[in-house]
Amino acid sequence: MRMIKEEELHIEEGLLDDDNRLLAEMILPSRLKRMYDVLSARTRYITILTEAVDDPHNQAAVLRSAEAFGIQDVHVVTGVARFEPNKWVTRHADKWLTVHKHSSIERAIRHLQQNGYQVYASYLGEGTIPLEQIDVSKPTVLLFGNEHRGVSEEALALADGKFIIPMNGFVQSFNISVAAAISLYEITKRAKQVAGEQYHLSLAEKKEIYEHWMKLSLSPRLRKMVESKMGGRND
Repeated sequence: MRMIKEEELHIEEGLLDDDNRLLAEMILPSRLKRMYDVLSARTRYITILTEAVDDPHNQAAVLRSAEAFGIQDVHVVTGVARFEPNKWVTRHADKWLTVHKHSSIERAIRHLQQNGYQVYASYLGEGTIPLEQIDVSKPTVLLFGNEHRGVSEEALALADGKFIIPMNGFVQSFNISVAAAISLYEITKRAKQVAGEQYHLSLAEKKEIYEHWMKLSLSPRLRKMVESKMGGRND
């Protein structure tokens, strides 16, 4: 087992230390570098909240889009169906995300607002603003509702605002997975420019996620062995 040097990987100082270096030494440097590069683009400044999205394919597609655009946190309130994203659609993208499940839409929205987020709900009715007009000078949650009913009246009343994706055709709405992907592309692009360093994760957040990802990269046998040597710490 060879020693890993942070400068060798160009990894941020403090991300690897005596607590997690054993993990790093079991992973190929190229893999460590890839995880670090992805982590460096991760954000909690923008996040997604889904309400009663029942179709497993849609659940999975939203997760895959979130991961692709560098979103770390996805918040979920289930509806009639359980939250069981289709594994063929996610392509394991969900394993790199932090998924938060809430018992009700009220609790989810209030929790996010109390943590400094503004919540904007996707909506086709009155009182909306175009997606590109959402103010991204503060942390933002994009809320998407059920495939057929959309966002609930309760959620609309609690949200800080409502937005719509402008369309020019006869069809008046996108599938939720498409809407989420378009919205994330637009919002993350602008938020990076507006928020600056605030857009990115703190060192403490990076370290926690990096260690978790390193554990995910190991086989269950190796992971168990490393955790025992690290004092039984688990994620």
